[in-house]
Amino acid sequence: MKELRLGAIGLGRAAGLMIPALAAHPHVRLVAAADPLPAARERFEREFGGRTYPDAAALCASGDVDAVYIATPHQQHAPDVLTAAAHGKHVIVEKPMALTVADCRSMTEAARRAGIALIVGHTHAFDPPTVLMGKLIRSGEFGRLRTIVNLVYTNFLYRPRRPEELDSSRGGGIMYNQVPHQIEIVQTLATAPLRSVRAVTGVWDPVRRTEGALAAFLTFTDGAVAQLTYSGYDHFDSDELHYWIGESGEEKPADRHGAARAALRPVLDDPARERQLRANMGYGGRGTMRSQGKGHESHFGFLLASCERADLRPAPDGVTIYADDGVRTIETPAARIYPNKDPVIDELYDAVANGVPPVHDGTWGTASMTAALALVESARTGDEVLLEPVVAGRA
Repeated sequence: MKELRLGAIGLGRAAGLMIPALAAHPHVRLVAAADPLPAARERFEREFGGRTYPDAAALCASGDVDAVYIATPHQQHAPDVLTAAAHGKHVIVEKPMALTVADCRSMTEAARRAGIALIVGHTHAFDPPTVLMGKLIRSGEFGRLRTIVNLVYTNFLYRPRRPEELDSSRGGGIMYNQVPHQIEIVQTLATAPLRSVRAVTGVWDPVRRTEGALAAFLTFTDGAVAQLTYSGYDHFDSDELHYWIGESGEEKPADRHGAARAALRPVLDDPARERQLRANMGYGGRGTMRSQGKGHESHFGFLLASCERADLRPAPDGVTIYADDGVRTIETPAARIYPNKDPVIDELYDAVANGVPPVHDGTWGTASMTAALALVESARTGDEVLLEPVVAGRA
């Protein structure tokens, strides 16, 4: 197979970030898209000349599509994957895989029965420094992994949102949108299955009544532990702890404190205007398709992994090792233009064209959401939650 004919389902903000990588990939041809918004469909037709459809079912029925990229609202992931599987289409689905573990399992089983590749596109599991850290940890050179710390402070809660994105019962807030990134990073670094989680969440703004903060403690069956902190309240910016490099690898100014909160303030009491601002951020909006270009490596907050004989953290373009015998930095391989998106597409293509079993498959995605939902349960009950060990794949 020389190329994979791919259709994009859902042309929102996630698609606006992913479509440039799909369009530039040597083994992919964008041939179709589905979205309820006419403006998004019209833009796709202008830029790629492919066919467009109002919904996933119509696109998946097309015989001109081999695979789909699903970036619909969270509650649609499970039905859209099941639709794709029923039509024999291979799938990349955005995080979160689904909103329940039962849905994750049904998606995984549907993919198995249909004989399709299912890739859960947790992009930060593909960050080159994180992948390299995982390989260095598992090499044993620095002794056993003992702790992982991931601190993320962002403006997440004050980016324009649709109503369901501020409703926890519908998959809104950080527990479904951002914490899965922290879990996927932990999955990439850990050397044993997760054993238990304990969490406290915060809903600190009465106008944005969904979880915006998390403090969590995770234990693994080999005795390692992880500490996760997240705050999306647009106060401190953890990119200050990462050389003032943004999540996608771009250099960013240090004087933007509170900018997202200030920009959103005029529409906080007008859900319709906020919804329109949110739509403008999508592929059908104005100037939303971003070609990242090469800055630095992508990352997610401040990350530090401590082994018995060294601490490891992402550097702008590699991994810095603080070892017994000194400090050194190992550079990551020559970076792709889209360093944490190209590998997602590669994994799909290798699975379809070359029969390579994917690492970030339904089992991986199910393990991630099992952990995320356990954190939700722990925060609700105040108790530690024990998990059945799930061994996900390795990059």
